[in-house]
Amino acid sequence: MKPKKFVLIPDSFKGTMSSSLICSIMQRAILRRLPESEIKSIPVADGGEGSVDAFAQALGGERVTVSVAGPFMNRVDSTYIIVNGDTAVIEMASCAGLPLAEDHHLDPASTTTYGVGEMLLSAVGRGCRKIIIGLGGSCTVDGGCGAAAACGVKFINKSGETFVPAGGTLGEIVRIDSNSRDSRLEGISIVSMCDVDNPLHGKSGAAYVFGPQKGATPEMVSRLDEGLRNLDRVIFKSIGIDVGRMPGAGAAGGMGGGMVAFFGSSLQMGIETVLDTVGFDKQVKDADFVFTGEGKLDSQSLRGKAVIGIARRVRSCRSTAKVIAFVGDIGDDISQCYEEGVTAVFSINRVCIPFSEARKRAESDLELTVENFIRLIEKI
Repeated sequence: MKPKKFVLIPDSFKGTMSSSLICSIMQRAILRRLPESEIKSIPVADGGEGSVDAFAQALGGERVTVSVAGPFMNRVDSTYIIVNGDTAVIEMASCAGLPLAEDHHLDPASTTTYGVGEMLLSAVGRGCRKIIIGLGGSCTVDGGCGAAAACGVKFINKSGETFVPAGGTLGEIVRIDSNSRDSRLEGISIVSMCDVDNPLHGKSGAAYVFGPQKGATPEMVSRLDEGLRNLDRVIFKSIGIDVGRMPGAGAAGGMGGGMVAFFGSSLQMGIETVLDTVGFDKQVKDADFVFTGEGKLDSQSLRGKAVIGIARRVRSCRSTAKVIAFVGDIGDDISQCYEEGVTAVFSINRVCIPFSEARKRAESDLELTVENFIRLIEKI
């Protein structure tokens, strides 16, 4: 048999296996049966915790650790990477993530993204001309104001005083001076990885949807939402950008909207960012198979997350590679995924047991399922 080329690009199985671990398991199963195979592993980073590690495994790069403000303005050490010479990959969760708040207390009215802005400036100071920032896993609902303040943007209250807004004080902003933003950010390309399409405020916005998981009480949710509404009004009045109903503006406590308004960032699905950054189109041109996957393939997946985003890209670059999805669970109606370019879908739940039990054997089940597929293609 002619040696095959496999591109491995799975999403994580949330709560079970990381993308990097899945890649290593798939590779082991393939090489056991087809030791001459060429394999390219590309762990998927969705913006949350682990994004830096995923990009580092796929591209290498220089790790940079800096001391920045944590969610309560305490100092924390955060790490980002520089890849391709001039591109920084930053996780906002590294300095504004939920685990950092749990050590104190969950309070999205008080937490800040200030440290994210300090990380942006660190990357620019090291000569980066492009910055990819992962929005996800945050403990904040400050609309990105903290990050903007760290970069020189001034937020002014009714007394004419400049302050750093947190979630609970967004309602106090009456004017924003973005002209004071650090000049080193001019001409820097910023892409924010964002896998939700929630607006900034309202019942489907940042406060109501994500506030409770960050510790917000019903009363606090209402206050946070009013603050985000005020931020929306003041941004439009002061900067001339309407972010309120923008899809993705509500990501990470309104960080999506803030990145657009204060930094001129684009919002992009995480999988699209990964595919662009790792040069996926070139990798897949001569591939025979693309192995992907996620914890559950269902109607939500069809909105363009990992499996569907990858299948669409394979099709758009006219590759003949077969896209095979290995998933934990399969929803009732996934027929559209085949129309999007997925060749076949396989569940790794080999003995049909509940997730609480299946997760304990997920690694071995994945390996056996992949090996079983390889046995099939050996005979074709």
